[in-house]
Amino acid sequence: TMSYYNSKIVNYTFEEAISKLLEELTKEGFGVLTQIDVQETLKKKLNVDFRRYKIFGACNPPLAYKALSKEENIGVLLPCNIIVQEKESGEVQVSTVNPMESMQAVGNRELEEVANEVSAKLKRVLESL
Repeated sequence: TMSYYNSKIVNYTFEEAISKLLEELTKEGFGVLTQIDVQETLKKKLNVDFRRYKIFGACNPPLAYKALSKEENIGVLLPCNIIVQEKESGEVQVSTVNPMESMQAVGNRELEEVANEVSAKLKRVLESL
């Protein structure tokens, strides 16, 4: 079975990985709408110490529009989430959602084309990191 995400260990520091990720997303026509600093949030809300972990909500407007036109509730799967995390080992990992997996669950054939496009773009982003 397909995984719900694709990942890559990168040879960057946490901060470098983030700026490189944002740069590559821009090249593929994605804007980042949301940024969640999980480490900071867990510290503030629960007073727990968690490793560096950020979630980015990325959106490609033309593809989002196409998806929404074919499936009105697809917004529950938007934006596309991408995480940058520092593993316990100190390695930095970038993971992107696998839209093929989530959109397949919707069971709307017309979404396949959009899912393919989004997948190809996110794959290129990961590969270029």
